[in-house]
Amino acid sequence: MSVKTPEGTGVESASQAGLQPFLHDRVVTLHAPAFAVSRPDGQLHDGADGFYHGERRALARLSVSADGVPAAPVSGGLEGADRALFRTVLRGVAETTADPAVVLERRRATAPGRLTESLRVRNSGRIPALIRLTVDAGTDLATMEEVKAGRPPGQAAAAIDVATGTTLVWTDATVTVRLTGSPAPTGIEAGASGGRLHYDVALAPGDVWDADLVCTAEDAEGEPFPAAAPGSPPWRTPRVRSADRRLDVWLDRSHADLERLLLADPRRPDDLFLAAGAPWFATLFGRDSLWAARMLLPLGTRLAASTLRILARRQGTVTDPATEEQPGKILHEVRRAGLCLSGRSASLPPVYYGTVDATPLWVTLLHDAWRWGLDPAEVEALLPHAERALTWMNEYGDADGDGFLEYVDTTGTGLANQGWKDSGDGIRFRDGRLAEPPIALCEVQSYAYEAARGGAALLRAFGRPGAERWEEWAERLKSRFREAFWVEDARGPYPAVALDRDKRPVDSVTSGFGHLLGTGLLNPEESALLAKRLAEADLDSGFGLRTLSSDSGGYNPLGYHIGSVWPHDTAIAVHGLARAGFPEPAAALATGLLRAAGDFDARLPELFAGYGTDSGSRPVPYPAACRPQAWAAASVVLVLQSLLGLTPDVPNGTLTVSPQVPGALLPLRAAGLEVAGAPLEIVLSADGTPTIQAPAGITVQTRRDATTQRT
Repeated sequence: MSVKTPEGTGVESASQAGLQPFLHDRVVTLHAPAFAVSRPDGQLHDGADGFYHGERRALARLSVSADGVPAAPVSGGLEGADRALFRTVLRGVAETTADPAVVLERRRATAPGRLTESLRVRNSGRIPALIRLTVDAGTDLATMEEVKAGRPPGQAAAAIDVATGTTLVWTDATVTVRLTGSPAPTGIEAGASGGRLHYDVALAPGDVWDADLVCTAEDAEGEPFPAAAPGSPPWRTPRVRSADRRLDVWLDRSHADLERLLLADPRRPDDLFLAAGAPWFATLFGRDSLWAARMLLPLGTRLAASTLRILARRQGTVTDPATEEQPGKILHEVRRAGLCLSGRSASLPPVYYGTVDATPLWVTLLHDAWRWGLDPAEVEALLPHAERALTWMNEYGDADGDGFLEYVDTTGTGLANQGWKDSGDGIRFRDGRLAEPPIALCEVQSYAYEAARGGAALLRAFGRPGAERWEEWAERLKSRFREAFWVEDARGPYPAVALDRDKRPVDSVTSGFGHLLGTGLLNPEESALLAKRLAEADLDSGFGLRTLSSDSGGYNPLGYHIGSVWPHDTAIAVHGLARAGFPEPAAALATGLLRAAGDFDARLPELFAGYGTDSGSRPVPYPAACRPQAWAAASVVLVLQSLLGLTPDVPNGTLTVSPQVPGALLPLRAAGLEVAGAPLEIVLSADGTPTIQAPAGITVQTRRDATTQRT
């Protein structure tokens, strides 16, 4: 709930002070590192609303109203990743019948360091209209940390730029914000709480009035990661046409969002990566950027290569307890300033290494990119970093020498949990008790197994020593995992989510099962057990997998990692099921994500609530979720890869295509894919028969009909 000040501006109510703002009903436009967050009517009022450049809020308030005229918003929403359109009827103005006559249109365009609001008032009535438009603007110049914690500073004073007389200016030690109206406003005011632009608008019948509001933000300190240079993204543009247009729209919207999440490495601006998400995580995250790049491999290897290089440049070289840096370790996140953790007297340093899974995921991405056709010279240049990452797994990741990767926050001020479910209550026993660190997560062991096997394949292929050592290491891990992690309940055996500090299995049932499938860590019988469990109603909500079984103690459908649904998590399970040979549950989970995507206007959020289709026909938002989020957007490409059954082995000149596409999607045409650096197109007929156009020199094996064709 918000209250109105006498000036008519929304401010956060006292009852919400100190609470993380909700986002579920907000419209987010972005062009990283800038983004805008507003209400569905286009107004910027309170909470997380604002125009941001990097980690600072340049505008906290931007409302447009007609003095003394009731406003009735009639439409509003995205026109693209960086654009939005809002329409509001100005009630009673120039009306001679019950029909509305005057409409205020507000078009938004977001660009790095720049927000443009194009206003248009149209009089479709039969009599003249005279209105006074007031633009009310203000800012607190808050940091993202302050906004996320629900404790932004007070309003900053506005001044009028004497050189123009049409510009409001806010400034502090590092940031300067300017809001300019064009044409020049009829009047302009500035004060301690912000400023106003006034426009007297006279419209004859049929007339249109236009104006632009342009806000620019300049940061003297710059950004840790600048915007990507204009041009094509580092992947091919995917194009899918299917019998269910929801898939096509989901892919198109996700692609647009991903393109606008791109940021550059200031050390080498040609290298790009995907920021994790807006608004909370618009920066480099090791785990998120790696997973997103891995999911996009069917569109090419350029993003993977640059993401690998960016993280390799920042790979740990020393042991630093304050940042949790260790030799060979891949970082967790980078921010310009530190970050206080909400609800805790703890904070993260600007460059933080507190993650247990980014390091093995880095090695696996390098291996997978090689299999998709990354230039061998680029692969070879990164092998020393892969060797250091593998060494970290053995010497630092397995700190107690029990053969498993585990984590513990030794600083007392960092993340208590350091896998992808990194909320403080994310790892718990079936009865709801929290696990005590050091903690060894089940999915991290599968990442380590894949990294060791993939690393060994790379070392052998490029004539470097150590392949046998890492193959043996992986087999020992596989054996130890079977002995230590498996538990049993009334439904049968399954792997615990983790081992706690006493090496006891943390016996909750989680979506982590999906991360184990298809990695080689499990045998066929074990894989079949997990495929069956993933299909059961306590995990499968009908919109995707719950992070924690609804039968578990502590389950909360609105818990960040204890019952919610994360699209990327479900997409990983879809891929694992497909790789492990279980197409039916893979297709069912994929269909659930498709259903959810349709209900979220094709822009899947970071996560949503775990309420199932048995309790409602639409998914319920998680109120504070980022939207868009890189790995949520990229999940559609991984789902497509899984349903098409794409398994590349470019070093050996082969591509396997094993389509298992639900009949509701057929016929289907997927273009804009890439393997071995060249275009790949797959067409499936109404009965699922594939026609494949692959690069010359690649032998295509189609397992559906047991045929092989050379192209």
